[in-house]
Amino acid sequence: MKIIKMKIADLLHDPANARKHDDKNLSAIKGSLAAFGQQKPIVIDEKNIVLAGNGTLEAARALGWDDIDAVITDLKTNTDKKAFALADNRSSELAFWDKDILGSQLQALREDDFNIEDLGFVIDDSWLNDENETLEGAKELGEDEFSEFDHKCPKCGFEFDGKK
Repeated sequence: MKIIKMKIADLLHDPANARKHDDKNLSAIKGSLAAFGQQKPIVIDEKNIVLAGNGTLEAARALGWDDIDAVITDLKTNTDKKAFALADNRSSELAFWDKDILGSQLQALREDDFNIEDLGFVIDDSWLNDENETLEGAKELGEDEFSEFDHKCPKCGFEFDGKK
C-alpha cells in the first residue's frame, strides 16, 4: 500500500455507504483529528470514492482541511468493494470494551488534564468506581435482582414479569 495525499475536494462519499455518522460520532472523529491529526489513511477506489473512512472525510471537511491521506484499494469488483466497506464498518462494532482497562486509561487521561469528551467519552466518577456500571450508565443486574425486574420487549411486545 502506498499512502498518497488527496485533495478533499476530489473525494466522493460512498453513496451506498450503509454506515451513518451522527453529530456525536462526527464530534468524536473531529476531536481525534484535531488532537492527533490523521493517524491512518482512508481507503478509496480508482474513482476516488471512499470505501473506508467516510466519517473521517466528513470530519476533516468540517475542520476545514484541504488534504487527507488515502490509499487506493486494489480491489477491482464492486462486490469486493462493497463487502470490504461493510466488513470495515462491522468489525469494529463487534469488539467490546474491557471496562477495567478502559476505566483506568480514561482516569489516567483525565488526571493528565486530557479532555476525554473530545474522544466521545462522557463518564463520571461513580462509573469509574462501580464495576456494575456501564458507559451509558445502565446497571447490570445480578441474579437476585433480576427476579424483581419487569420488562416489555420494544420490538415484539413480549412482557416478562420476574415476580411470577
